[in-house]
Amino acid sequence: MSAVDEIRDGCAWVAAQATHVRVVEEAIPAYAASLPAAEELTGLDPDVYPLDGSVEERAAFFLTLDAINFGSGWFPTLRKREGRSGYFTIALALRDRFRAHGAWSAAELRTLDAREIAAVLGQDPRHELMGLFARSLTDLGARVGDDFRAPIERAGGSAVAFAEELARWDCFADVSTYADRRVPFYKRAQIAAADLHLAGVADFADLERLTLFADNLVPHVLRLDGILRFEPELVARIEAGELLEHDSAEEVEMRAGAVHAAELICRARPDLTPQQVDQLLWTRGGGARYKAVPRPRARCTAY
Repeated sequence: MSAVDEIRDGCAWVAAQATHVRVVEEAIPAYAASLPAAEELTGLDPDVYPLDGSVEERAAFFLTLDAINFGSGWFPTLRKREGRSGYFTIALALRDRFRAHGAWSAAELRTLDAREIAAVLGQDPRHELMGLFARSLTDLGARVGDDFRAPIERAGGSAVAFAEELARWDCFADVSTYADRRVPFYKRAQIAAADLHLAGVADFADLERLTLFADNLVPHVLRLDGILRFEPELVARIEAGELLEHDSAEEVEMRAGAVHAAELICRARPDLTPQQVDQLLWTRGGGARYKAVPRPRARCTAY
């Protein structure tokens, strides 16, 4: 069984017995029909990402960015750029570093510490997230070798094969346990494949096989849109600003429910892929309606 099949199977299994977060299957057909066409999706924003660099530079940028594309549970505590979210604060700071000094080499990543990454990101080096970022980037440096394109080339044109390799690296690990069963998500390993394809670094022929990239924002959008139904007590905790425990039943059900809902949406809308549904809903989550309501947060390295 491929990694993406294992994700789908595990998430469907969780969704079938979930008690805290339920997929409102009867609402799927109308919701799917309301989503825009894939042609309306925009590409990567050249004002955010250094898309004018060489293939090697773009490969290094997106692997570096996605190795630290987590920490949403800490984002309210970060120093953010004016009008920017936690994710875009980090992405823009990394872009500026790459434009000023180029990519870190694998050897440089292996010796990176919290103080250096904090200086690049404009954060306090004592912040817990800076140490986690440094640990992830040192692992990336140990894994990637001398050429950031090498794992792309080893994938042989397959986004699934690429994500499967990254999922074996500590810096992209993302597996939970639910009722004693292993449930993988591999959110960042999959989004790295999509990013590299959109950036013109890779030409993956099987992007449609990827699943939704399970984080905390897309389940929030799906809840407010009536596709995921959270139990009232869970909603009250989230809206009071209480952090969820990573790998708790509630958190796993939230992520698994979003993945399974995307599969049902794509069955109703075969012109869309789960990756496109993810992009549509993640972008929607930046709207005022969704920002006005507290979203679920957990402090983890998965998302």
